[in-house]
Amino acid sequence: MLSLFISALIASAIATALIASQVSTGMTVFLSLAGFAGSFFLVGCLVRKKLSKAQGALQEHMQTAQRRMQRKVQQFQNKPGGNVKQIQRQLEMDQKAMLKEALELTKGLEPFQKWSVLMGRQIATMRMQFHYQLKDFEQADEILATCGFLRGPMMMDPMAAAMRIARCYQNDDLEGAKKVYRRRIRWSRGDSGTLLYGLMSWIYVKVGEPDEARRVLLKAKKATGDATIIRNWEHLANQRVKSFSNAGLGDAWYSLYLETPPMPKQQRVRGNGRNPRGF
Repeated sequence: MLSLFISALIASAIATALIASQVSTGMTVFLSLAGFAGSFFLVGCLVRKKLSKAQGALQEHMQTAQRRMQRKVQQFQNKPGGNVKQIQRQLEMDQKAMLKEALELTKGLEPFQKWSVLMGRQIATMRMQFHYQLKDFEQADEILATCGFLRGPMMMDPMAAAMRIARCYQNDDLEGAKKVYRRRIRWSRGDSGTLLYGLMSWIYVKVGEPDEARRVLLKAKKATGDATIIRNWEHLANQRVKSFSNAGLGDAWYSLYLETPPMPKQQRVRGNGRNPRGF
């Protein structure tokens, strides 16, 4: 926003000076446009440099926290006799702390809204996802309610679109879910639409429309070639609706909170049951 304003001022100043100097019209237009483009590029570079630092801090925070949680899971899996519920509670607490801190860090991006037309929408997208992951669905719904032309969270990211579709379903808005799905799936290429295909087919199964789910999966298996998609299509094609499962989509699926993920497994102790050393 401000970048355009500053560039327009510079271009106007150049044009005024050239007109006063009685420079030809063609040269005046050319130099004014060059001044606009050059100043816009220069201001953009300076803003992006500062913005990248704020974004980098947010990204580093997320990656560090995720690595810490992964280490805890690995330690649990390698240590027999651990308490499954305890490690699950620890991971949930760690994730909540990570997401709450990430929400605070998004405040550091707010000053850049006046420099970028899309920055406000990017911030809204991140906050909606963080609130969703915190299971603060009321806040997530409030942000989603602001969606519109050039405002509110962007749905270009498959996960953001999947969260919106899931909220429509949970709020008994099947038509809304279909509308978001149809809009977003047009832009999916390759396996980028796998989660959306899996989610929409799951919704159709849940509302008692397995034939619609099968049609979605038929398109999905051609577009993605994903093993879970193909397996679910085969189940529905052979009237095995109860065998339908999106578990193969992994964390991406379970992060929508529509189903509960399985408990993490521990490595079994090998050897004699009476003697842990196996003698």
